[in-house]
Amino acid sequence: MQKKRVAFQTLGCKLNFSETSTISRQFGIEHFEIVGFHQLADIYIIHSCSVTAAAEHKCKTAVKQAHRRNPSAKVAVIGCAAQSNPEVFQSMAGVSWVLGNQEKFNLADILNQPDTDEVSHESFMKVARKEVSDISKTRKFLPSYSINDRTRSFFKVQDGCDYFCTFCSIPYMRGRSRRKTIENTLKVAREIASTGIKEIVLTGVNIGDFGKQHSEKFIDLLRKLDELEEIKRLRISSIEPELLSDEIINLIATSKRILPHFHIPLQSGSDLILKAMKRKYSREVFADRISKIRQKLPHACIAADVIVGFPGESDEDFQDAFQFIKLQDISYMHIFTYSERPGTVAQRFEGKISDTEKRKRSQKMHELSEEKKTAFYSGNTGKTFRVLWESDSVNGFMQGWTENYIHCRTPYSPDLVNQITTIRISEVIREKELICEVVLL
Repeated sequence: MQKKRVAFQTLGCKLNFSETSTISRQFGIEHFEIVGFHQLADIYIIHSCSVTAAAEHKCKTAVKQAHRRNPSAKVAVIGCAAQSNPEVFQSMAGVSWVLGNQEKFNLADILNQPDTDEVSHESFMKVARKEVSDISKTRKFLPSYSINDRTRSFFKVQDGCDYFCTFCSIPYMRGRSRRKTIENTLKVAREIASTGIKEIVLTGVNIGDFGKQHSEKFIDLLRKLDELEEIKRLRISSIEPELLSDEIINLIATSKRILPHFHIPLQSGSDLILKAMKRKYSREVFADRISKIRQKLPHACIAADVIVGFPGESDEDFQDAFQFIKLQDISYMHIFTYSERPGTVAQRFEGKISDTEKRKRSQKMHELSEEKKTAFYSGNTGKTFRVLWESDSVNGFMQGWTENYIHCRTPYSPDLVNQITTIRISEVIREKELICEVVLL
């Protein structure tokens, strides 16, 4: 029997990438062949994101691209956008399956079933099969990890969120916070390490919330992972300011495996806006965490998430936030323009900011982020680090990342792939983005 060609397209966060990799491994090599999304395939699977309106638009674009590439192919839309707006994708040409965040893990079994297209009595046209359950009721958690990259793996240790911030639809898309026990999580970590992958990136929606179902804590997980000799390097993808305890910072400062790289969602530097967002901290808490990190880990990378244009954010609020962020010793920012999400509390807020003003504020914040990143990279020039080299080759160069997440490059050598070597940063250059030339030591 001829193998079916299956292509995956993943949109959105690292969490989605870890899950896509896990889902793809369900497709046995006897009956399926995994091909690139831009190749001709029999089945196209689009792992969607709905964190912004732009993310949902990208999903629709991907569906249209797949259908144009092979009009006879079947398309499955899975994940967050499928969870939030299944009917939108059901009506799109070429779509055969729309699966929510719980059902997507049954994808291989569903695709192996007989033709399940349903006929609409109103239009006499086939409509996609929809399987989208009430995610708020699920307590099931499936650990996931990526192995597409030979060097790094995104490892999902937690899913869902109990915070319900006023701007965020994620709790409605991914459900309540849940995870496995530390013991079960360690088993999967060992499984990842056995593949030869050198670096594991811990991901989740709110990983600092890990453990409460089992009377465990995130710091307990980190301590156990830090003891696993099979793992060479560990990163924490993102952690809320109020959950980033002194214990965690102290552990990272003394650890040989957990890397000095912090990604801390700030969202706004204005206490007034933070309160409207229903965040669980003040900006003073964020500033205190930055100060504590710098005391223990002077050269750590500290990234922050920031949203501009939240409803009710006056010019004074934005300037207040901007000046606060300017004073913080962070390395760079991920800047998001506020996007209204259906079903969220903020959707009903007054004081909407115009698109023109949001773009202006975003540009100003991006410029500040670039200034901070340039200063961070320059401040590390001449210093010695350990870099994990990746397999990609671009214009004769390969890339890698230091412990503190500085992007480096060196002339390509196959002997360096998936190796950790000592380097000295010799020069900071700018191409499309900042990158460091290094000297191998």
